[in-house]
This record gives sequence, structure tokens and C-alpha cells, in this order.
Amino acid sequence: MRRAICTALIALSILCSKAQANDNEESLLTLRLETRLDYQRHWLDGTTVKENTGFEGKFINIRADGNITDNLSYSWRQRLNKEHSDRTFFDATDWVYLNYNIGQWSIAGGKQVVAIGGWEYDRAPIDLYGCSVFWNNIPCYEIGASAGYSFTESDKLTFQFCESPFYTRDNRDMYSYNLLWNGNHGWFNAIYSINMIEYLPGRFINYIALGNKFTVDKVTLELDLMNRASRRQTFLLKDISIMGEVSFRPTEKWNIFGKMTYDVNRSGSDADMCVLPGTEMKMIGGGLEFSPLKNRSHALRFHANLFYSWGKNANDADLMQNKTTIFDIGVKWNMNLLSFKR
Repeated sequence: MRRAICTALIALSILCSKAQANDNEESLLTLRLETRLDYQRHWLDGTTVKENTGFEGKFINIRADGNITDNLSYSWRQRLNKEHSDRTFFDATDWVYLNYNIGQWSIAGGKQVVAIGGWEYDRAPIDLYGCSVFWNNIPCYEIGASAGYSFTESDKLTFQFCESPFYTRDNRDMYSYNLLWNGNHGWFNAIYSINMIEYLPGRFINYIALGNKFTVDKVTLELDLMNRASRRQTFLLKDISIMGEVSFRPTEKWNIFGKMTYDVNRSGSDADMCVLPGTEMKMIGGGLEFSPLKNRSHALRFHANLFYSWGKNANDADLMQNKTTIFDIGVKWNMNLLSFKR
């Protein structure tokens, strides 16, 4: 059965490659494969962690995008190697939604990215290496609806109502209310949000997430600042995350980057389900990427990076612990499987 499916996909891909139209035509369907394979070494206080060292298939995704009409579009991404924790196919669905544009307004519904600000959060997991404690623990894809308004060509405000990322099997009746601003202003780009997220029935934690990107020539700085608070704690600077990444692109094929993260929770409250109280973790590292092939249909990237973390993590199940070193080298490629034009 698998061979038959693969054969059919290859045949369709060959047939459809002749149907590539000019760039001005709208795509009814673009079906892509995204995958990443890595070799990783993990040390904890100088001792090799054998169960997390060796070759690993990090990601294998199928993604479909298209425009049904001039105003109605859709997107779907399925992570084929993600476990189904809730015993449903949707657990491995990052997103699947319809989007309708009406002038300056857009309305979307389905499974979406939860609208939380920050550039680390916004980037696709397949393109990330060392990440903050917050990023490693936030469930970021949930079912809901959103409405966006572009009040200038460079600024868009989106309100989203969706499932809480912290719902449980026993209680799915928990929700998140999110307001997100995307701003694109040349050398400065922003992804800011304020969020009210139900972490227990009737109890909410609030986020202020400020994602800032500064670009000057070949250098880019991404700086994320996040504050988290609930009703029973000091609102500012007790429970925060800071993520910063600077990258230098000497050519289109090369990217050299350095990154740091800082997560701390001194709130004394159990409201934060991502950065547990008592946590104070720092991480620093960097790496490089080489992309010898990068075009509309196919992309190939090689990467290598090294990260070190230290401090206290109250969640002992996290990868990031005191005196943790991660070395990672690997390859990622994207490939168009099918393309149909309207």
C-alpha cells in the first residue's frame, strides 16, 4: 500500500511539473515535503546522555497550501513523526484552517498557531535549534477562530479566540483570548501580543510578549521580551523570559548566528505551566547554516550548532538542565511534490 501511494505521488509530481504556470497565477494546491535529519550529542555535567545521543529524525512534515478563490485560502501542515497523545489524528496536525479576506479584514477558522508574540515562538520548529524553557513547554497549535484588520499596509491587528494550550483530556472547556500586532517597518519588525490564557478552569495567566527584530544591512537582531503573571502574584518582572539571537549573512547561502535565552520564575505561583516556579535557567550558543540550494520548489540546508545551559530548572523532564551541552549537526530539505494552478 505504501509503495502504491509513493508511486502515485511521484507520477503525479512528474505530470504536474509540466503544469507550472507563471508567477502571476494563483495556486489551487501546492503540496510540499519538509524533513530534517540530525546527529546530536548530549552531555550533562560532562557525562554523555546516551539515550539522547546519536542520529535522529527530527521532523518530517507534509504541508498543503492553496487559494480556492481570490479571497478564500487554506493551509494544512501534518507532522508525520509526532506522537498522538490524545489518540487523535489532530494531535499531529500543526494547523489546518481556512482564511477569508474581505478588503482590510481577514477571518480564519480551524486549528491555528496560538497568537503569542515573539520571534523565537513565531519561527517554524524545523528551523530552530537551542530554545528557551518557555518555547520547549508551550503547546502552540489549537483549534479556534481569528479576525484580523490591516489598518495600514505595514500593520495588522489580530484577535483570536481558541482552546487553551493547557486544556486536559478531562476538561477541554478552557480557552485563550489573544490580541496580536504584526508590524513591518523596514529595519524594524514587531510581533507583540497580550494574552489571557486559562490554565485551570476559571483561572487565567496573562502574557505580555514583545518580539522585536532589527535589521541593518547583513546583520539581524531578534530580541523577545515576555512577562507572565496571574492574579495572585506581582505582575511585572517576577516571571519572565528573554530570548536574543543575532545573525550575520555574508552571502545568501551562509548564515552565522549566536543566541542566548534567560527564563526565570520567582512568582511563587503555580499559574505558569511552562516555566515552573523556582526556575532560573540561562543558555548561550551559536552555529552556522549553509544553503547551497534555495528556490521556489526545492531547498537544501546544512547546519551545525552548539549550546550550553546552566542554572536551575524546576522541571526535571526538560532537555535544558544545569551544565547541559548540546552539539547538533544535520540537514534539512524541502521538496515540492505537487502543484496545481487554478
